[in-house]
Amino acid sequence: MQNEERNELAKNMEVIGMIEGFVTETIGTTLVDPDECWQPTDFLPELTQEDALDQIKKLRERTANIPDSIITSLVGNMITEEALPSYQTYFNLIVNTERDLTSTNGWVKWSRAWTAEENRHGDLLNKYLYLSGRCDMKEVEQTIHRLIYNGFNPNTNHDPYQAIVYTSFQERATRISHVNTGKLADKAGDFTLSRICKTIAGDEARHEKAYKSFMSKIFEIDPNGALTAFDQMMRKQITMPAVLMDQGGKNKNMFVDFSAVTQKIGVYTTWDYASIIEHLVALWKIDSLTGLKDGASKAQDYLCTLASRYKRIAERMKVPDEINLSWLAPKQFSF
Repeated sequence: MQNEERNELAKNMEVIGMIEGFVTETIGTTLVDPDECWQPTDFLPELTQEDALDQIKKLRERTANIPDSIITSLVGNMITEEALPSYQTYFNLIVNTERDLTSTNGWVKWSRAWTAEENRHGDLLNKYLYLSGRCDMKEVEQTIHRLIYNGFNPNTNHDPYQAIVYTSFQERATRISHVNTGKLADKAGDFTLSRICKTIAGDEARHEKAYKSFMSKIFEIDPNGALTAFDQMMRKQITMPAVLMDQGGKNKNMFVDFSAVTQKIGVYTTWDYASIIEHLVALWKIDSLTGLKDGASKAQDYLCTLASRYKRIAERMKVPDEINLSWLAPKQFSF
């Protein structure tokens, strides 16, 4: 790393320290006390009850008519959520300068509280899919194992600004994915699954709002650095969290196939990618930033026209062929 880069990172970390108080406030205004949060058991059969088997039977009846493509998309979403250990480790490496996971520092407290809320998402979807009988859970579990084994690299170059741009983008993308999956579950007649997806999406919306507000504060304090980070992240493109789910495994195309399924059924598409860019550019008022360093106008022009470029790409994209991943059970067994 060159001295110039070191100085830039040091300056960025100083700004991160300046907004720690705001982050602490956000924990109280955005996240929910653990005793008041919903939990996976609120949506699942109660196995301590005498009618537990009837509850499971009804769940399986509801999920029996869900198209394979929706189940595949749901599994991919769940696997992405289940790799939470990698995401928390990454975030702590960026903001936790004390290297103390019990610290009262606002950023460290945020990391713990955010992780605690996110942890419920994978738990709930995993149990629901397990009880549905629609998945080859051994294959699913191996994919989760592989993804955590391989780690997570959003390509932010240790820069906290880029990390917060990434999380702002990715939380919105995850919310969109869960909302659209919920709509498809509605159409398939599984209203419980629809409620699950929309509830998870509600969490993601709160988290998205928080990360975007962190970045808004950075733009207020250091517009040049914030613009540079936004520009750098978008030029590299946003790497999806589950991109390494197949690296080193027996199925080399698993992530590509999963992405093709979500594109095909409208869960998460290139149009969505373009809309998120458009949203963030408008939110952070990129086109009206003033007093910037020389050369910043190029970053402004690039970011302000980037969504249109992706929309043109989306118009030219072909609908993928039908794809079946190894996550699906060979058949639906009767209960």
